[in-house]
Order: sequence, then C-alpha cells, then structure tokens
Amino acid sequence: MMMKKRQVVVKRSSEGGGSSSSSSTNNNNRNISSSSRVRSVVRYGECQKNHAANIGGYAVDGCREFLATGEEGSNGALTCAACGCHRNFHRREVESEVVCEYSPP
Repeated sequence: MMMKKRQVVVKRSSEGGGSSSSSSTNNNNRNISSSSRVRSVVRYGECQKNHAANIGGYAVDGCREFLATGEEGSNGALTCAACGCHRNFHRREVESEVVCEYSPP
C-alpha cells in the first residue's frame, strides 16, 4: 500500500503567478515522486482613488470592496457597483496556495 502525504502552504503577496512542477528521483532502488501546484486567488479590496486630487487634497470614498457591476467578460465587470470606479483603483490582494504531494517508497 502506498501512502501519499500532502503539504499546503498559503502565502499572501501583491502579485500573482502560477506554476507547477514534478520530479522523480531514484536513490538506492527507491523511487520517490513529488509534484507541486500553485493556485492563486485574486480579490480586490478597498478603493484607493483620490477624489480630491484636482484641488490638491486627499479624499477617498470609503468603498471597502470591489463589487463588479456586470458579468465576467462584459464591460461592467471592470466597474465597481458600490463606488463607480474602475477595478484598477481598488487594492489588489493575491492569495497563493502551494500544494505539494509526494509518495514515499
């Protein structure tokens, strides 16, 4: 019977990315195989648009989270339903999960 072990690491960063790799090692007639996957989830937090920039001040609208106006793939998917700003004005939060699986001999 072969047992598989799984390790999950969750990491927050400001930029996303994904990759996967696998390897197989032969050490004294033992075969150890491992693989890893990176899964990233992007969410957009509070709005950071400065509404008073044209008069030399600083004022944000208080929008706490991006809520898309329309469905994914439409023009409304990039506009916030709460504040009306473009998605780029909202703070981007990337949560990456690295899943490593390996099978001992």
